[in-house]
Amino acid sequence: MTPILMSDYDYPLTDDRIAKYPLPQRDHSKLLVYDNGTINEDQFFHIGQYILPQSLLVYNNTRVIPARLIFHKKPTLLPNGESMDGAKIEIFCLEPYIPHDYALSLAATGNTQWKCMVGNLKKWKTDTLSTSLSNGLVLTAERISTNGNTHIIHFSWNDDTVTFASILEQLGELPIPPYLNRPTEESDKTTYQTVYSRIKGSVAAPTAGLHFTDTVLNGLRQQGHPIAEVTLHVGAGTFQPVKTEDANQHTMHTEIIAVSKNTIEQLLSNLGNITAVGTTTMRTLESLYYIGVQLKDSSSFNIMRVSQFEPYEQHFTLTTEQALISILDYLHQTNQDTLHAETQIMIRPGYQFHLVNQLITNFHQPHSTLLLLVSAFVGEQWRDIYNYALAHDFRFLSYGDSSILTLNSKL
Repeated sequence: MTPILMSDYDYPLTDDRIAKYPLPQRDHSKLLVYDNGTINEDQFFHIGQYILPQSLLVYNNTRVIPARLIFHKKPTLLPNGESMDGAKIEIFCLEPYIPHDYALSLAATGNTQWKCMVGNLKKWKTDTLSTSLSNGLVLTAERISTNGNTHIIHFSWNDDTVTFASILEQLGELPIPPYLNRPTEESDKTTYQTVYSRIKGSVAAPTAGLHFTDTVLNGLRQQGHPIAEVTLHVGAGTFQPVKTEDANQHTMHTEIIAVSKNTIEQLLSNLGNITAVGTTTMRTLESLYYIGVQLKDSSSFNIMRVSQFEPYEQHFTLTTEQALISILDYLHQTNQDTLHAETQIMIRPGYQFHLVNQLITNFHQPHSTLLLLVSAFVGEQWRDIYNYALAHDFRFLSYGDSSILTLNSKL
């Protein structure tokens, strides 16, 4: 594959450009409008003026969980008789391991296993850590295995009537992005969730959706825009920097997606006129094409995974309509209402879009795969877009302002 140099995807992002907090009214953020080479700006609550007529609006309904757990080792008794506070160890729950299902793991009682990152790992020298909650509930964490910088942690607690979701709500902390350089605050519990979030599982918000309010959504419905939802649970890998000079050498993180039969039918009815809210929605929708290709070409129903470079490994002749129909046929044959799959898809320059022709998205970090995705969508004009945002005091990253971008080419 032709090298894609990450040094070409740079721009000057200083700390003062990063929005540390959202605006008091989330739909009053600035909106950059890009269409056919022209750039304008407005406020987000006017976005209905810029979404393509009757376009199907698709958003990611995932909800951020309080995935950061803090354990304290027992105090150490010093030789002089004084007590030294125990070290603080942070366990960051990334995704369920056993059972490998968000709903089942969050509903688990008694015990569950998760893939986690561990902060201050060198201080974790004992087999287990434990912390006490209210009413005598004790949560215990045991390290089972290690793979690179992640660990399989077995959690157990002494009350079989309490779910792991309940424990996270009582004990966990919402994991706001590290580049905010501040602790999580009470207000983040509301502002770092979209108004339509409902399926628990993400460790980071699908931030393009943070600008929507019920008023904006109702206005779009009144304007004739059908609305559909998908689920992609955002992993910590979304913040993983590209450390290789050639983007093709970077390993994308894998995320779990779920798309209902009803949403796929809506996509089929609106082909050529689909607006994705955020890069996670984009990754989910574009992955559907390759899942459909797999199902069309194979008699096995056990694939359900889009690899990183699958879009670039061959010339695909199946139409988008045929791919979506093959998914619907599979769901009918297996008597399922929802497609569950995994995607590692990397959308970067050279990608051929199949479903999405308009994208609502925030402004992303330099040298990131998200910036590559934007470049794939609008071409080299991404520089003009970001230069405009810098020159006109747009706020960047998760709590920052947004843009609506229209695809430069035909689907």
